[in-house]
Order: sequence, then C-alpha cells, then structure tokens
Amino acid sequence: MSSAGAALFDLTGRVAVVTGGASGLGQAIAHGFARQHAKVVLADLDADRLTATAEQLRAAHPDGDGVDTRRLDVTDAEAVEETLAAVVADHGAVDILVNSAGIVALDPVEQVPVETWEKVLQVNLTGTFLACRAAGRHMKAAGYGRIVNIASQAAHVALEHHAAYGASKSGLFGLTASLARELGPHGVTANTISPTVVMTELGRQAWDGPHGEAHQAEIPTRRFAEPEEIAAAVVYLSSQEAAMVNGADLRIDGGFTIV
Repeated sequence: MSSAGAALFDLTGRVAVVTGGASGLGQAIAHGFARQHAKVVLADLDADRLTATAEQLRAAHPDGDGVDTRRLDVTDAEAVEETLAAVVADHGAVDILVNSAGIVALDPVEQVPVETWEKVLQVNLTGTFLACRAAGRHMKAAGYGRIVNIASQAAHVALEHHAAYGASKSGLFGLTASLARELGPHGVTANTISPTVVMTELGRQAWDGPHGEAHQAEIPTRRFAEPEEIAAAVVYLSSQEAAMVNGADLRIDGGFTIV
C-alpha cells in the first residue's frame, strides 16, 4: 500500500512495457504511465510510429522517467524473449506488462478464412501468451509484477462478424487466470480489461455512421469509451494500490454487458 501522504497510483521507478504502444489504445496507456512517472518501454512492429510516439511522450511528460522503444513482432517467440531480456538488462526489471497489441478482422462466421482465423489468434492470443511467459519469468524472479491483458466486450457477448476476434479475446481469460493462480504467490498479479468500442483513430473510423449510433444506443451510458478512460484503469491495475486485485476482469463498457 502507498505510504501516508504519497500520491495515489505513483509508478516512479517502475518499468512498464506496452505492446502495441505506438498507436491507439497502447499509446494512451503509455501516456498514462508517463504521467505517473514510470519508465515507459514502447514495443511495436511499426518503427516509424514508435519514433513519433516516443518523441510525443518525451515532449508531453518532460518530468517523467523517460521513454524507450523496441521494435517487436509479438508473434515471434524468439524476438519476444530477447526483447524482454534486453529490457531487464537495460533497465533492471520488467515491473509492468500491458498487452495491447492486437488486430481485428470482421467476417460472417461461415466466411472466415482459415488464414484470417489463425492470424487473429496468433497476434491477439499467442502473442499475449509469449509476452506474458517471457515477462512472467523475470517478474517471478524479482518477486514483483503487474500484467494487464486487453480483452474486449466481444469476449463476453456475441457480436456479429466477430468470431475470430471474440475467440481470441475470450482465450485471454483462461490465460490470465492461470497467470494469476501461478504467479500470485510470487508478488505478481494478472488481470484483464474488457472495453467497449474505444474512440481511437481506428475506432472512430470503424464505428462512424448509423451502425455506430445504433450500437451506442444499446449502451446504458449511450456512448463509447475514450482511450484515457481505459488508460486510467490500466494505471490502477498496475499500481501498488491494486495489489489485491488478481485474476479479475474489469469491464469498461458503459454497462453494455450487464447480465
């Protein structure tokens, strides 16, 4: 727990790795960590976006603990292991891992190509597993760690044309539960967050128009989520204050999946 008088959710001295951190939700999460004075390590496949986002973070948070970048394909098991080991070698630890890297492909279930199915699961589920496996070893050895995996409302309710995506995100619950059970005794927590549509650049493009308006009408709060709202929850789950939150899923969906 935080000492008396200390700022809530302070991450000073913590090293936070964000996969998919160069854009969209991952970028918002990186800003959230930088505001809390963490060392932010952006891991992403897009080298140009990595550079641009790192410069943006440094400019926006000059009093932060700095920004590092690692070009990474999360589906490459060897590269994931090497990248996490290099972060530990360079910064002394991997205290926080957020798996935000992901892709979506929308097809009617009877028309989903096998190649699409395999690619979505490879990035969203296997890529997350590889990062958790690599970071989990270092966290277990250090006796401290926070893992946050980005799931989706599509893992809770059936959405049309989301068969591959929904399956990949549902799989994160089983993975995260196993992490929480096995690593919990070693000071490492693992949780998921299940957002509704998030108003990133891609979210706005994908849900613009009548279908987006119709979906918002189904949400009790009558709107989609802003990236900063998801980032705030990630910061909480990554903090010392959330030490007793383990194996949980936090739905940030405005009540859409209320049962």
